Amino acid sequence: MVNTTLCYLKHDNKYLMLFRNKKEADLNEGKWIGIGGHVEDKETPEECMIREMKEETGLTLTSLRYRALITFVSDIYETEYMHLFTADDFEGKLVSFCNEGTLSWIDEDKLLDLPTWEGDRKFLPLIMDDKTGFFTMKLVYEKDKLIECTKAFY
Repeated sequence: MVNTTLCYLKHDNKYLMLFRNKKEADLNEGKWIGIGGHVEDKETPEECMIREMKEETGLTLTSLRYRALITFVSDIYETEYMHLFTADDFEGKLVSFCNEGTLSWIDEDKLLDLPTWEGDRKFLPLIMDDKTGFFTMKLVYEKDKLIECTKAFY
């Protein structure tokens, strides 16, 4: 089982997104995702998210909201627990180069028009609504096709 983090950083009605186009054998290649990565040994999801944001963007998060736990089940990949965050405040300057892909600020109303995973389209509207409380979601994939989505709100 894999533990990962993902954060959608919002500023001036735009989200910082990463277009995955630089790593070899990247399962996210050609897709837009938030910022995140793998939780390391002895690291909390929050610590991981702060570290990954700094490494990939140069930005230091000064606000972080834990929004959801997403369980990915696949017939190809190992089961993954993704700790999903949003943030709206940071310090620092965005780096000009990221070895994961291309960083871009995307208008909020264009976010769902980007090429993303099918499952991302299930949780993005929920985290874009600040009124949505904590939730869990299970996304089941066969190959790259979403075949099941269940969720619970708390």
